[in-house]
Amino acid sequence: MPRFLHTADWQMGRSFSRFDADDGAALAEARYAAIEALAQLAVDQDCDAVLVAGDVFDAQTVSDRTIRRVFNATSAFKGPWVMLPGNHDAALAESVWTRAGRLGAVPDNVHLALEPGVTVLAEQRLAILAAPLTQRHTYSDLTAAFDEWETPAGLLRIGLAHGSIQGVLPDEVDATNPIAPDRTQLAGLDYLALGDWHGTKQINERTWYSGTPEPERFRNNDAGYVLVVDLAEPGALPDVHRHDTARYRWYQWRETLSVPSDLDQLIARMQELPEASVLDLRLEGAITLEGHQHLNHGLSLAEARFRSVSCDRSGLQLEPTEEDIAALHADGYLGEAIEELRLRQGGDVSGPARDALAILASLLSSGTQEVTK
Repeated sequence: MPRFLHTADWQMGRSFSRFDADDGAALAEARYAAIEALAQLAVDQDCDAVLVAGDVFDAQTVSDRTIRRVFNATSAFKGPWVMLPGNHDAALAESVWTRAGRLGAVPDNVHLALEPGVTVLAEQRLAILAAPLTQRHTYSDLTAAFDEWETPAGLLRIGLAHGSIQGVLPDEVDATNPIAPDRTQLAGLDYLALGDWHGTKQINERTWYSGTPEPERFRNNDAGYVLVVDLAEPGALPDVHRHDTARYRWYQWRETLSVPSDLDQLIARMQELPEASVLDLRLEGAITLEGHQHLNHGLSLAEARFRSVSCDRSGLQLEPTEEDIAALHADGYLGEAIEELRLRQGGDVSGPARDALAILASLLSSGTQEVTK
């Protein structure tokens, strides 16, 4: 029974410039590890082939070193690979693919589907109908050609394409590179392996997006997996299994803090996350001085555990309680300054006023602790 691994959207050479240099480098390196992991998975699962449905590279301008490292990362699986150009690495007249050829970087077992057509893997009983993108954006369905292409009898008809299934994905996603939702029926495909949507998604019983094997953005769409597909014979329904390949998991939380228990629950949730986490927080609402110190402590612990933590507090109002102020033992001028900062938080300078109040409270709290030791 033929079995193949379906993956896509590696985006190799992607830059993570929004992160600190160490974190960005680690996130980039994890993408090479993901290729190595899926290659080993193909070995462990006795796959007959690996199909890559576009966007192997993030851009045409990736370095020669990146090109060589990508193909080196596939070395564990010695069977056939079929790689399809996507919108990020379209098969232009001069492209990352032609450069890979000149470098001699493409192994003999890697088939580059740079032109529309059928790649026949007779030994594996697979006929791969490929619709490569030859420019970044198209407005016609390149998979329509599948309907007319003939394949050898007895081989599975597997479509390989990169684009947007019409009427299924969000409207802003399916504007270009369209693919008909019933292409498997129209073309008599046993399976349609898709790339472009970075999460694992089933369109129908024969059509799947595999998603990217290593998440690279804050979108909750089931990224970080590859698919292993079994097909007993032409016409049989595929048996699809999802396998986790992600090193890092990305979380984007938008939280409103109203009462102390909201903060307690937030910190408890952070503590439950795995160490290989990339966390992006945006906080709104109000917090006391004591809560502010509690939040700082929780974030400090998270920063030490996770790959990356960022926290936007621009929408978070600092509202000291009477107990907070009394605990600071701030009399005279300092007391007046704290009261002024409290009043100014509601104006246009709420951000600076909040920050100044937090800093002053922290300094006073530290000084009080020193005195009481």
